[in-house]
Amino acid sequence: MNATTPLRVLIVDDHAMVRSGLKDFIFAYNWMETVGEAQNGLEAVEFCASQEVDVVLMDMMMPMMDGCEATRRILALGKTVKIIILTSFHEQDMVQQALKAGATGYLLKNVSAEELAAAIQSAYSGRSVLAPEATEALIQAARQGPVVGFDLTDREREVLAMVVKGSSNQEISFQLNISMATVKFHLTNIFSKLGQKIGLRL
Repeated sequence: MNATTPLRVLIVDDHAMVRSGLKDFIFAYNWMETVGEAQNGLEAVEFCASQEVDVVLMDMMMPMMDGCEATRRILALGKTVKIIILTSFHEQDMVQQALKAGATGYLLKNVSAEELAAAIQSAYSGRSVLAPEATEALIQAARQGPVVGFDLTDREREVLAMVVKGSSNQEISFQLNISMATVKFHLTNIFSKLGQKIGLRL
């Protein structure tokens, strides 16, 4: 993204009114543009396979193919596209499934225009963006009792809390005064224990 090349956004939602509203929102910012629309996950995968897209705004619940499966398939294409889940649902399992699929962010449809614009920029830069409700869902998952895979250490909980707030590996390293290698070690343990991927892509 620069002054002459707007950030390319693909809108994926099965409701025409939602897609129309998002197009109007994107049109208000000269640093990004709508490059396409899809009304289900299958169309989104096909579009990303043939076109260049920087950020996808992806609904969760759609016919033919849901947002999680579409996210997995789009990222499997090997392109640098970032995917933000934009949905009305914030249940714990949905948040976990989306992040495990590789989504960079998880936002609710009640997000403000300013917040969504900032989230798109953050996602494009590789920073995780989560709605407060999604963050709480992850924290609650980490706080669950003696369930296999949720035995996080105190330090791992500190790292997880920073991840869900959108901190990069470098920021975690600086704020916790630990090396980058140690940060990656903790992240590997967290992802393994939670059985999910909250990838901070650097």
